[in-house]
Order: sequence, then C-alpha cells, then structure tokens
Amino acid sequence: MAEQPKTKHYYQQNLNRVVDYIHNHLDTKIDIARLAELSHFSPYHFHRITRAMLGEPLGAYIGRTRLETAAKMIRYTDNSIEDIAYSVGFETPSSLSKAFKNHFGISPSVHRSKKEFIIKKQNIMKTKELNIKKPKILDLEDQKCLYYTMHGAYQKLDYASAWQKLWAEVKAQKLLTKGIKHIGLPYDDPNVTDLEKTRYDACLIIHKDAKPNGDIGIKVLKGGKFAVFLYQGSYKYFAEVYDYMFNEWLLNTEYELRDAPCREKYISHPDRVAEEKLKTEFYIPIQ
Repeated sequence: MAEQPKTKHYYQQNLNRVVDYIHNHLDTKIDIARLAELSHFSPYHFHRITRAMLGEPLGAYIGRTRLETAAKMIRYTDNSIEDIAYSVGFETPSSLSKAFKNHFGISPSVHRSKKEFIIKKQNIMKTKELNIKKPKILDLEDQKCLYYTMHGAYQKLDYASAWQKLWAEVKAQKLLTKGIKHIGLPYDDPNVTDLEKTRYDACLIIHKDAKPNGDIGIKVLKGGKFAVFLYQGSYKYFAEVYDYMFNEWLLNTEYELRDAPCREKYISHPDRVAEEKLKTEFYIPIQ
C-alpha cells in the first residue's frame, strides 16, 4: 500500500505537464498528439485518463480554458476584444463572440460593459450513481476470437448486424461450443478521433480452430493481468463507468496501465433484459 501515493502522484504530475502546456499555448493550435507525448500515458488510455482526471473531455477543457481566459482578459484588461480573441486561439473575433455567447449566455461586449455582471457556467461532468462492483484482479490466457470491425460513431453502429454476422460464421464453420463470449473492443475516443474513423471490433471468443471469411477475421486477444469490473445498467452510461475506473479506482491503487486496449464483455442480451438491468464486465489492462 506504500506505493499508492506514488502511483497517484505519477498520474497527477503527468497531467500537470499537459495542463501547463495548454495554458501556455492558448494562442496557438494545440496538437493533441503533442499532449499525449507529454503525458507519458499509454496511447490506448490517454483520452480516458485525462477525461477522468479533468472531469471533462480534453477538447472541452481546452475550449473552456480559452473562453474563461478571454472572460478574465475582457474584464480586467483594456485589450481589444479582437486582440483577446487572437491571444486565446480564435481565428477571428466573430468566432470568439459566438463561442462566448453560447458558453456564457452574453456577448463579450456586454460582459465588458456590465462590470457587476458575474458569469459562471459549470461545464464539469456531473457524477452519476453507478451500480458497479469492486474489481477482481485476474490473469487471463490468450483467447481466440472471430471478429468484425466497424467504423463510425459508436452510438450509431449496427451492433445487432455485427453479432448476427459473427454467429452466422459460427454456424457455417461449426464452431458452436460452450463458453462463447461477446467481447467489444472500442479503440478510439470519439471526442478526439473523427467520428467516421472511430473503430470498434465486435468479437466472439471461440474454442475451435476457424478460418477468416471475407470481412470476418480471426485473431488472438492477448492475455495478461486485468482489473475486471461488473457494472449493471444502461450502455449509455459507459463513459461514466470509465471515469470511475480510471479516476476513482486506478489512481488510488498501486497498479499501472498496460499498453493494451480495454475490453467490454456483454453478459446480458439487450433484447431480453431491461436497460437498467443489463450486465457488462469491463476489463482494464494493468501491471
């Protein structure tokens, strides 16, 4: 247990470098790849860790910081709104004005003229009560799977068709056995990756040798140590589940993340179980 503060400090120090860089480069286009490099976080987990620790997606944090800095400069300096817009990274004063009004509900000029007007908008994610169990620490062996890759916004993917394709292949190749499991691999953060480029693999764990067929592939999910969380509830709260696992749990343990993707194991069938009773296991790769 003596290592816990050190581990938490490690993540906080890395995040501090990212935050310092953002605040010192508001007048330029901020390169997310550069932030990931500064953080020393695993590429698989960079966006989820920063989202959990900041309380909001990284892009939202950068945008909010630009606007809040602009608000302070408008209030406490005599700089023109045009100069302020450029100094916090907006390409035109009109783009600052539009974003400022959307965020605070008033225009920059009104904010400057009404000194007594206090503006504040809480943009931090609200916490939600989650039905999630304390994790089990498991060492998994390699697992063979059939998989089907999809690209696009996660909430718009046709998951039902993906599972149908995979089960049709199980039937065609006579792969049916006990212990076939439904696993999802969400590789990308839609707050950063273009929606049409986000990648998701629907996987069926199989126990017989199989062959790839067209857009159905075969691969091995590498084993290793995982923290396994059981969550009961709607799929729409998965982002909050990841926030809990990375922020509330990981930062208070001696474990570190391995450079491997997270996994989602779908225990319940969404057509047969009420939304609030769906059960999902989350596998976080640790070392």
